[in-house]
Amino acid sequence: MTGPPAAPRLRAVARRATARTPGGAASGGPAAEERCDLCAERLAPDHRHLLDLLTDAVSCACRPCSLLFDRHEAGGAHYRLLPQRRLRLTGTPIDDHLWAGLGVPVDLAFFTRSAESGQVIARYPSPLGTLRAHPDPAVWQEVLATDPALGGLADDVEALLVHRAADRREQWLLPLDDCYRLAALVRAHWKGLGGGTEVWQHVETFFRNLDAAPATDDHSTPQEASWVSP
Repeated sequence: MTGPPAAPRLRAVARRATARTPGGAASGGPAAEERCDLCAERLAPDHRHLLDLLTDAVSCACRPCSLLFDRHEAGGAHYRLLPQRRLRLTGTPIDDHLWAGLGVPVDLAFFTRSAESGQVIARYPSPLGTLRAHPDPAVWQEVLATDPALGGLADDVEALLVHRAADRREQWLLPLDDCYRLAALVRAHWKGLGGGTEVWQHVETFFRNLDAAPATDDHSTPQEASWVSP
């Protein structure tokens, strides 16, 4: 297991997450002006994000850059535009036996699949950032069988997020930047060995805001409802 290559991004996400109230509104003064990470153009509040497959970093992108660099749109070599859908899964939750087989030592983790290798990577938040594990492919196939919606998991840019802490059994398909934001919240607010009360309050707020988001597909979700861009 190794630390995340995108730690500077996570720190940026954490700063923004900390500045927000539980309801998602800014709690301090006026927000800093946001610029496209690729061309420095001023960004709209509902701007999109690109994943750099080479560095695992997420970048804010203006509309022209999101179309120019996304490989699906214009042949970009290693950038992928992050999706927007947030889908709460309603199939059979992953049970204790199956969870143990995935080899994740905590109860909060997200899983992505590489388009290039087909390998599934589990990442879980910690005070040091996201740590990684590589689930057994056979066990992952059992996970896919628990919910038909998992067959639509987009490679690289979308994640299965599983929340089993405190007897919760929530599972979501989320864009990767949502998961990075959750990891940033944990890193920013973790205290002591168990994390402390504050960090779990932030985690619960994160999931409560997901429930409030009306997302069901790639084109209808208001981004600002529940996520903070890196």
